[in-house]
Amino acid sequence: MDNQIYTKEMPREKSFFRMLYDFLSGFALATVLLLLLLLLTWLATLEQIDHGLYATLNKYFSWKSLFLIPEINGKKIPLILPGGYYVCALLLVNMILGGVIRIRKGPKQIGNLISHFGIVFMLIAGGVAHHFEERGNMAIYPGESSNVAEDYHEYVIEVAEVKNDERDKFHIIRGNSLTDLKDGKQRRFDFKDVPFSIIVSGHLKNSQPVSVAEQAPKKGELVTDGYYLFERPADETAERNIAGAYAQVVFEDGEKSAPFILFGASYYPFTVRDGERLFTVDMHKRLWQMPFDVKLDKFKAEFHPGTSRPAEFVSDVRRIENGQEAKVRIEMNEPMRYEGFTFFQASYGPPNAKPGDEMFTVLEVVKNPSDMWPEYSLYIVAFGMLVTFLTKLIGHVLAVSKKRQNHAKKI
Repeated sequence: MDNQIYTKEMPREKSFFRMLYDFLSGFALATVLLLLLLLLTWLATLEQIDHGLYATLNKYFSWKSLFLIPEINGKKIPLILPGGYYVCALLLVNMILGGVIRIRKGPKQIGNLISHFGIVFMLIAGGVAHHFEERGNMAIYPGESSNVAEDYHEYVIEVAEVKNDERDKFHIIRGNSLTDLKDGKQRRFDFKDVPFSIIVSGHLKNSQPVSVAEQAPKKGELVTDGYYLFERPADETAERNIAGAYAQVVFEDGEKSAPFILFGASYYPFTVRDGERLFTVDMHKRLWQMPFDVKLDKFKAEFHPGTSRPAEFVSDVRRIENGQEAKVRIEMNEPMRYEGFTFFQASYGPPNAKPGDEMFTVLEVVKNPSDMWPEYSLYIVAFGMLVTFLTKLIGHVLAVSKKRQNHAKKI
């Protein structure tokens, strides 16, 4: 008989892409990312007490925040953490590769696969909300109605023609076309049916017009009509920032006006006259209109005894659309959802109101295309877990039944 020599085949060395795939789809990475999210959420909850919700969310979960250092009670923690946005993005990749593509396929894994799809859907919902959500507020006195929300943060430049003492044909320059106009950079804007263009420069996120008689410019700021824009430190809450910029009108014949200041808190707009036509140029927070009206019937605010801490805010409103009315109560943690808009009970006014003073409600208005997606994703995850449980239960029952049948045959 011939002697046979068996040799053990050496394992092939994995390629770089295979190792990268194994890492990105691995359970170890998923565990680390989930622990990081837990830590970031806990630290953000503590930090927002001192810095406010908006500033904290921007620091911990904005796409602009690659890394961060936590700060609790005014003290920085010597710990460099990755931004929550990128932790979620990496977790999304991990769930798609490991929880959907790499997972074993078969009848027994259907429940797990469904649950993983639900988690992927939830992460996508968070990304959609982060990039496409709009937030503003609506202040209404009892008996009054409104169909316009004011954006919390974005300042725009508005050009409108005045006809019959009313402004008409609005042209809007959005904030994302203005924020980079610094350090001598300027941009020209043209409008349809408007006999002039506008050149904008020197945009400031938080500003204040200052008279040269009061304080001389220190950084060579442009002075126009005895005033210049003084740059103030940006406020962490962002809602208190007041944008400003310099503008200049250029007519069709090439004639230019003197530079003028646009300020987000101006009482009156800048006016431009061309022959018999009159226009206004103004800067203010962006306004967005809803396809229905909200009328406030009654507002009630209650506070904890001896404190200014709110105990209950309640707004009884009527939603009016095409002559039809619907009564709705908006309370803390009980918003009104309708046609893609969500109305939360946010605050009240006026500040320092005394007993007996008429108060108005402040509703936070959120337009989020993925508003209900997290709820739907939870249903998907729950359904997947139910399928997994039933699959395991049925498998166990069948196995026990088969074992008993085999035992009976032996007897």
